[in-house]
Amino acid sequence: MRPLVVVGDALLDVDVEGTADRLCPEAPVPVVDVAREWRRPGGAGLAALLAARTAPDVVLVTALGDDESGRALAELLGRDVRVVRVPMDGETVRKTRVRAAGQSLLRLDTGDGRASRAPLPGRATAALREAGAILVSDYGRGLAAHPGLRRLLAELAPRVPLVWDPHPRGPAPVPGATVVTPNDAEALGFADGCARPAEAAAALREAWACTATAVTVGERGALLCGPGDGPATEVPITSGAKVTGPVRPDTCGAGDRFASAVATALVDGADVGRAVRSAVDAASRFVAAGGAAALSVAAGATSGETGTGGPGKAGDIANAGNAGNAANTAGFAERVRRRGGRLVATGGCFDVLHPGHVSLLRQARALGDALIVCLNSDESVRGLKGPARPLVPERDRARLLAELESVDAVAVFDESSPAALLERLRPDVWVKGGDYAGEDLPEAEVVRRHGGEVVLVPLVEGYSTTRLLAEGAR
Repeated sequence: MRPLVVVGDALLDVDVEGTADRLCPEAPVPVVDVAREWRRPGGAGLAALLAARTAPDVVLVTALGDDESGRALAELLGRDVRVVRVPMDGETVRKTRVRAAGQSLLRLDTGDGRASRAPLPGRATAALREAGAILVSDYGRGLAAHPGLRRLLAELAPRVPLVWDPHPRGPAPVPGATVVTPNDAEALGFADGCARPAEAAAALREAWACTATAVTVGERGALLCGPGDGPATEVPITSGAKVTGPVRPDTCGAGDRFASAVATALVDGADVGRAVRSAVDAASRFVAAGGAAALSVAAGATSGETGTGGPGKAGDIANAGNAGNAANTAGFAERVRRRGGRLVATGGCFDVLHPGHVSLLRQARALGDALIVCLNSDESVRGLKGPARPLVPERDRARLLAELESVDAVAVFDESSPAALLERLRPDVWVKGGDYAGEDLPEAEVVRRHGGEVVLVPLVEGYSTTRLLAEGAR
């Protein structure tokens, strides 16, 4: 399969989290006692990272400066995404949010970097010509306006699916784009004289000479106009994803999740309608699971302690957009609790995914507001099942689980028991199949010590990986 190529402006997002329980004596402003700092790719970098949760091969064409923020971005992206650099004028953009009690108090923006107008490097041109689909993630920093890039995109548009996520400070999409994905406010700003998003969707499809426009409208889903000449139709959220608790959900990155999901579906061969429907549900699950903050990596951590997927001890999270190692998944768990949500966890090898697994996961998710799957690593499975297992490597098992609607996050562990991982996650509910009835689960003590409960759910009769493998060998 040809790669999905994301092209656009990447930036570094930083969350500084702490507590604010007093005012500064010099001025009536809160004093924030910093507890931790989290980093993640933003802009086109976030779109590429999200796409890599489901697409097997993602290339990001972007401008990065030779500075601390640029180097941090390259490291964050490098485990999941092949980065092709184009020249930058200035310093990499960094956006820092100062947060306390789950709320943003202040944002500090530094860096003036813009994509250079120098000719595109040969590697960038080659990557785009080899693409199975292209996502332009424009953040108004000059790359989408690059004359050479626009000529190349216009040339490729008739034969390569092209998704364009526009920006108010960026240029119009090149003619022939497959889907353009503004949100409702952006669409009304682009379409002068239109009073409603549906009108704007139709007007922009004509003005931009694209096959379709998909205007996102928050909790209502999206408005799809095209292909064809009809009016815009509503594409509602059907995933059942929900946000609980008194804290307003963090929608940062929802547009990137939507656009990346459209592009991923198109590279897999979906038509425009199916791609937009799947993207609406992917974006709603993303917000319900904590939004872009769930991808954050603790600043100063080594690559062995944290990461954003990739081989080894880090699994892949598609639905939540969350990194799959213990440190990042623990951060996701904390965000669920902070919103007042009920956290459920379950675990296993999930070597050959079958209806019994799907039933268990669905029942587990129904017991709370978010479900984390604790997945045995390849090393752990070999220790439990023997040298012939697993049949499916951990990275692929994590991807398959993350694709399920019931799963919000996946964490991979190396030990024979998930007890150490559960010490960090502290779920409200730990779920296992009914075949464990009467057994002394080694992790039960950990769960109960943190105030959680252990629930056994009934299994689908006749399904187990061992039995299926034995029957297949006969």
